Amino acid sequence: MDQNTKAIFNWSGGKDSSLCLHQVLTEKSFDIQYLLTTLNGQNKRVSMHGIAESLLDMQAKSIGLPLKKIYLPEYPSMGKYDELISDFLLKAKAENISTSIFGDIFLEDLREYREKQLSKLGFKAEFPLWKRNTTEVAKDFINKGFKTIIVSVDERFLDKSFAGRIFDESFLNDLPNNVDPCGENGEFHSFVFDGPIFKYPIKFNKGNVIYKEYKSHSKENPDEKFGFWYCDLLEK
Repeated sequence: MDQNTKAIFNWSGGKDSSLCLHQVLTEKSFDIQYLLTTLNGQNKRVSMHGIAESLLDMQAKSIGLPLKKIYLPEYPSMGKYDELISDFLLKAKAENISTSIFGDIFLEDLREYREKQLSKLGFKAEFPLWKRNTTEVAKDFINKGFKTIIVSVDERFLDKSFAGRIFDESFLNDLPNNVDPCGENGEFHSFVFDGPIFKYPIKFNKGNVIYKEYKSHSKENPDEKFGFWYCDLLEK
């Protein structure tokens, strides 16, 4: 890894992204040109996190890195998703950027997909947190002084009461045994509002906790439905 290597950092606004970014900035392993986030083009929110675009802007301003965005259709096909990402990355390549950094920890199929798609464009994928023990990652995040709030939970793993909670030792102790401490399987998502990568905390108010239902669209069970509890965050 070369600190002169220009890179894009894939930013979700959550804890794994934040810890990963902290590691990269501390090690000075890459020259991060900007953060990149995909949003639902209709409601201007991060898919599955439900975070409003304005709060992402506030994060980026406090971090001190430019934030670029890709707006997706509400229900994009994989083909459309790949097309929009590819168009963006080809423009980045013209700026001599050839590395894309992710905060993924252990999902092999996701890593394989990212690497395959990026290699087609001459990009390299980097995963600084890869294969770290997720219990250790969660505790490292807390011990470094990061503060984050749980903004969405998958009802198949957690109940409504977890939405809107602060991610701390108490939260970790209350997780069922089948839930990963980092929510790496999509059990929950978070919004980081303070920590060592920020110049100042992000101020917000907690809104209502709302429920949204989705269809799985899987080949095995195309009509299967599941829901998420979202804790809305509002600008203060």
